[in-house]
Amino acid sequence: MTGQAGPAAFRRDGRRRTAALLVVLLPVLLPALLLLPATGAGAVDTTATAVTRAADAKPVVTLSARQAGKGGGITVKGRGWRPNALLMMLICGRSTPERGVIGGTNSCANADGRAVTTDAKGGFRKKLPVAEPPVPCPCVVHVATVTGERADADAVFVVAGHPTAPLPKEGTGGRLAVLATARLEGDSGILTWFGAPPARRLVLTVGNLGSAPVEDPVFEIGTAHGVFAPQWEERPWRGTIASGRKARIELPVELAAGAHGDYQISLRYGGKVLVEQPWGVGRPWGVTLFWVLLCLVVPAAVFRIGMAVVDKVRPRSSRTPARTPARAGRRRPRPAAATAGRRAPGPATNPPAGSVDDPAATTAALPWFTPDSAPSGNRPTTKGQS
Repeated sequence: MTGQAGPAAFRRDGRRRTAALLVVLLPVLLPALLLLPATGAGAVDTTATAVTRAADAKPVVTLSARQAGKGGGITVKGRGWRPNALLMMLICGRSTPERGVIGGTNSCANADGRAVTTDAKGGFRKKLPVAEPPVPCPCVVHVATVTGERADADAVFVVAGHPTAPLPKEGTGGRLAVLATARLEGDSGILTWFGAPPARRLVLTVGNLGSAPVEDPVFEIGTAHGVFAPQWEERPWRGTIASGRKARIELPVELAAGAHGDYQISLRYGGKVLVEQPWGVGRPWGVTLFWVLLCLVVPAAVFRIGMAVVDKVRPRSSRTPARTPARAGRRRPRPAAATAGRRAPGPATNPPAGSVDDPAATTAALPWFTPDSAPSGNRPTTKGQS
């Protein structure tokens, strides 16, 4: 009994010591427990704020070197872009980060550009060969999105040995800006399905933010297919936009015959791109149907013509076999049953008894009767016989 009471007493003492320790530590642990959820929420809020700031941050481009000569290479790094976005990197002349690329991608070395895709965090790293742009420096490394929402960034770069020229002065008179979202209006007709040039109207509202009126402005429409540089065409607009006024502008846009795929329509005025609008053009399936039918009809027609020529040139003896004399003189005998009941044409008179046309003789000639076995009741009689 004593050996069993010792452990029970020890367990009771252990519980008392644990309860006393909790009473002592409770005032210390309670504030920490109350602050723990607030600290976790603050961490979540901080993370969400960081993500929001990263999404709102402007894309940034950095270079491994600020200067290099033609034939060299630099490493371009970027951050703050959309995740998994397709970008195009170009070395452009007559450009600064403040004013952008003056003249658009026509001022860039497009043949030596490189495409890169951002990672899940919106960053990238890519080598870019150094090439001389078609216009003088100042130069930049221009990085822009190819598809989706428009975003770009520039980094100052010097092409060693390339000529330099001052930038054109900004106009101090009228200055046009787009006030509303541009859109492409119109639809394609049935002829476009057979390869006719697709056509639309670029509609937008512009306002004059300058101090002088703008008279008869000349816009430039650029059409770009895929990652290629746009091809620019002038589109004059007749009218005057006074200072502080706005106007609705409609400009025709037309692609080449048989064009299909994803196109980018750009509007430029005064060397500055005002609008970029995507345009998806369907494939002209009528042309495909025409070629399929042509591939079926032409071989069939050639085959028919060839067979007609062969039929004309081959000998007649092989076309129509000659009739042999034995076969020509042979006639197929008619059955006796088919000719037994027929009469030869002649005058409507009673034939003499015993003649060939006599019904009695005809009946006697039947193969299943003989003259002696023919029934007497069925034998016909002729007139005048008693």
